[in-house]
Amino acid sequence: MKKIGVLTSGGDAPGMNAAVRAVVRKGIYHGLEVAGIYNGYQGLIEGRIEPLGLGDVGDIIQRGGTKLHSARCPEFITPEGQAKGIEQLKKEGIDGVVVIGGDGSYRGAMALSKHGIPCVGVPGTIDNDIPGTDFTIGFDTALNTVIEAIDKIRDTATSHERTFIVEVMGRDAGDLALWAGLSGGAETILIPEEAYDIPEMLDRLDKGKARGKKHSIIIVAEGVMSGNELAQLIEQETGIDTRVSVLGHIQRGGSPTARDRVLASLFGARAVEVLLEGKGGRAIGMRNNQVVDYDVTEAFGGSHEADLSLYTLSKELSI
Repeated sequence: MKKIGVLTSGGDAPGMNAAVRAVVRKGIYHGLEVAGIYNGYQGLIEGRIEPLGLGDVGDIIQRGGTKLHSARCPEFITPEGQAKGIEQLKKEGIDGVVVIGGDGSYRGAMALSKHGIPCVGVPGTIDNDIPGTDFTIGFDTALNTVIEAIDKIRDTATSHERTFIVEVMGRDAGDLALWAGLSGGAETILIPEEAYDIPEMLDRLDKGKARGKKHSIIIVAEGVMSGNELAQLIEQETGIDTRVSVLGHIQRGGSPTARDRVLASLFGARAVEVLLEGKGGRAIGMRNNQVVDYDVTEAFGGSHEADLSLYTLSKELSI
């Protein structure tokens, strides 16, 4: 292993830059050449590959987004697209690749490993939905962005005595909604992992109103339904004046938290170590507060599981 590449793929997540920085500097520390592959797998196919030195990753640990940019690339799903990418790697003399992204990015890494290019996946997604790791890079930052928004929305909800619905990202996972709802004091949380009971939710709103409660915050994960759909349902059934805030892509931006910077640094450094150990087809994760590497196929072998004890607790505390 003399030269490695690093790319970011899929949706951006705060902390990706910190992970890129860790890969580059850890690699150089061990005497490796490191190349940046720009625009994800699309850039790999097109040969957008440049050497990265220590200075190239200076002053990026605190920045959101990704210095290497990102792009979705349906072509890389095909054998022809993969062959083009492998040709570019061989042309550049790259012996192994660190892929930072979500499950789609991992599938690309697995394909390259099967073709003899050792790859290691680093989990970078605000959705926190990668099986095999307790936390992903970007989740903590996105969570704090959502909490800040909830705190501000609660001020206006109180002033106008309204029910507010906050729709958050997460794709098919409810971690953002669950953690944000609990820490933001939401009265109701709807997540894909738990069957929701609309009559119960409406009953909770009615009971709150009956005891003099002037406002409510409802958090809904995008994997359940849209905030607007839920608002129409509530207004039809109860007549309660409801407003919707769809936080959208603001959740992906911003300077990463200290936790995400540390997580990204640990994951990026471990990914380089795994390549130096001669292993490919691996993924990096955090389990029980320990950094681990595991077979990348485990990331596809099961579904994401939310901590439903937090869901139960949220219901108990929002009576």
